[in-house]
Amino acid sequence: MRRVPLLSALVVIAAIATMIGLGVWQLQRLAWKEALIARYERAETMSSAVAWPRTAKEREGALYRHSQLRCERVVSRGASAGHNTEGETGWAQTAHCALDGGGEAEVVLGWSRDPEMRPWQGGPALGFVAPGVGDTPRLIASPPLAGLEPLARPDPRDIPNNHLAYAVQWFLFAAVAAVVYVVALRKRLAAQDPRG
Repeated sequence: MRRVPLLSALVVIAAIATMIGLGVWQLQRLAWKEALIARYERAETMSSAVAWPRTAKEREGALYRHSQLRCERVVSRGASAGHNTEGETGWAQTAHCALDGGGEAEVVLGWSRDPEMRPWQGGPALGFVAPGVGDTPRLIASPPLAGLEPLARPDPRDIPNNHLAYAVQWFLFAAVAAVVYVVALRKRLAAQDPRG
């Protein structure tokens, strides 16, 4: 009598169910990410300013909106790769600031062709709230500060949204696992067949 190995069948079924579940989860993440990007695109068009976000909840509602802050003291300066409004590659000059009333924030002062720091001692800064590192937002100064050129405005369409590709990948993994198991099972059952 030919027997299907129960343990291996249960393991394969559990693995395939997990992969299908991960594919469905990625489709749910796709819908969530598309709604998030649409919300950020609407925020870009709002002309009213928001207070500088100091909590995670405030940050979520402030991204891509106009805001302002007062840099009481420049804690450190830096520069990273950035693009100006014409799409040219150069340097985005930043200032890490201690804020009035406590807390800190990063201000992207503007764009330059070279990494040489332009002097800036702090003060008021106007601009757009953009995602930063981790949960910390940053202010993209507009108008630029320290005599720098304008930096390209943050664009919510730059947020990675590859959940559909991940979903397809998980569904393909599940299909391949099912096919491989069926082929292996047929070979095993054929080997057990006394007529074989």
